[in-house]
Amino acid sequence: MCKGKEGIIIPRQARTKSRTKIYHIIWRGASRQEIFHDEEDCINFLNTIEKYQRKTKIRIYAWCLMNNHIHLLLREGNEPISDTMKRIGVSFVKYYNWKYRTTGHLFQDRFISENVESRSYLLTVVRYIHQNPVKAGMVEHPNEWKWSSSTSYLSERIHPPISLDREYVLHMFSKDLIIAKERFKAFNEKKNNDQCLDINKVRSRLTDDEARQTIKEIIGNIEIPHVKFLPRQQRNEILRKVKEIKGLSQRQAARIFGVSPNLVFKA
Repeated sequence: MCKGKEGIIIPRQARTKSRTKIYHIIWRGASRQEIFHDEEDCINFLNTIEKYQRKTKIRIYAWCLMNNHIHLLLREGNEPISDTMKRIGVSFVKYYNWKYRTTGHLFQDRFISENVESRSYLLTVVRYIHQNPVKAGMVEHPNEWKWSSSTSYLSERIHPPISLDREYVLHMFSKDLIIAKERFKAFNEKKNNDQCLDINKVRSRLTDDEARQTIKEIIGNIEIPHVKFLPRQQRNEILRKVKEIKGLSQRQAARIFGVSPNLVFKA
């Protein structure tokens, strides 16, 4: 639950269930704080994952631990994914608070997730997760990052203790395991512009106040409430310029102008 204007309690929007039960999850530290300070922290988190993997029967296809956030690609088990993530979070936070003699929140209150509804997008997310340290400038190649599932796809030395469902992914490349690994390696290391769920994109979303200020700079002396009453050609020209504002969604623009999202979309 969260509070809106006037202190009114507004229920959080329920997550949309994935038809495949597969989700790409990003979990970050509260206020961007670090989650993992040393190898012991990473190992403890992996042990926690493994503990609830056995209990809830989740299947994991890819994972990556960064200093202040976590990527997971998994299939829901015998309970809702939100319940499983809560169990994992509570268990790890107990360890963290005991070790560092701290109290309070470690993770942001809600993890970010997206549904993975197709095999092709699942492969894209696998690569995106494995290349996260590369794009962050931590390493040059995915397999150089110790705290991800990348090396487990190419070696029999599976990264303990998480049980990785790699066969499900490798069989998308070939039924022959040797060929599948070769093709997977080429795919996994290929330079790309993959656009998946990204905490940086979430952070870059403009607030309504920021959006209004930027819009005013575009429309000059015209008042925002007057835009919807302008002649169609002039109105659409403004809407097209507004749609190019980085961090502003079309639905947000529609709300600010007091028009339908469809009108913004067609402009």
